[in-house]
Amino acid sequence: MKITTPIPPLLCARPVPISFGGVRKLGFVHQLKQIGRNRKLFINMAWSVGNSEASVESKVGVVRPAEDAFAAEAVGALKAGKVIAVPTDTLYGFACDACSLEAVNRIYEIKGRKHTSPLAICVGDVSDIERFAMTDYLPHGLLDSLLPGPVTVVLNRGESSILERSLNPGLHSIAVRVPDSNFIRAIARCSGTALALTSANLSGQSSSVCIKDFEDLWRHCAYVYDGGLLPSGRAGSTIVDLTTPSKYKILRPGSAKEETVAILEKHSLVEEVNEQ
Repeated sequence: MKITTPIPPLLCARPVPISFGGVRKLGFVHQLKQIGRNRKLFINMAWSVGNSEASVESKVGVVRPAEDAFAAEAVGALKAGKVIAVPTDTLYGFACDACSLEAVNRIYEIKGRKHTSPLAICVGDVSDIERFAMTDYLPHGLLDSLLPGPVTVVLNRGESSILERSLNPGLHSIAVRVPDSNFIRAIARCSGTALALTSANLSGQSSSVCIKDFEDLWRHCAYVYDGGLLPSGRAGSTIVDLTTPSKYKILRPGSAKEETVAILEKHSLVEEVNEQ
């Protein structure tokens, strides 16, 4: 009986020509070296791809949906002195703890904004405003008629305001927002304080109505909360100065001037005319 011994797979390979005298050196040893070089190249390519993917993840990893489930996460970032980007009822904005001087300064750096340009604050409810500004000289029900909504009211700050004096130093007034936007209001409520708020863009550039508009600035934010495309256009909120009792002054028409003026005049306020 004839017994056949199996041939190892390596010996079954096709013989490789070896030439010691010329350029062609494809012997077994050379093949191993080539495999080593290919393996090294593969590892380098994998490392590069992996790093590229990681860099993309680090860029887009800060993006979250603007949903109440992420409000606590946002508050944690604010309490840590970070800046976040959030949708309002008009534009996307940068927000931070209004009582954190470091965070406020960070917003100015991100926007390339002069410190002489004041920041507004955002609170969760109309009833919170009296903690940060004077409201007792206003007609009863006026603020509840204007807010929440696309309106920024400029009020006298007063001595009882709990705002840090480092916010807008030297000014006796403060611009206040209560956006008609559940997410940012939830953040403000949970934070227990006011948020410093300004538009999410470089100073002098167009305002942002979607997060792609300020994509180059994402890296400066702890989180970017995506609320989709905001429908109100780029006009922003209507800014009205209410620092003079019984009078009003429109500082920026914004997206709701007509409605705002109608409410103001319904409460017997008259437009303040600049004296020449």
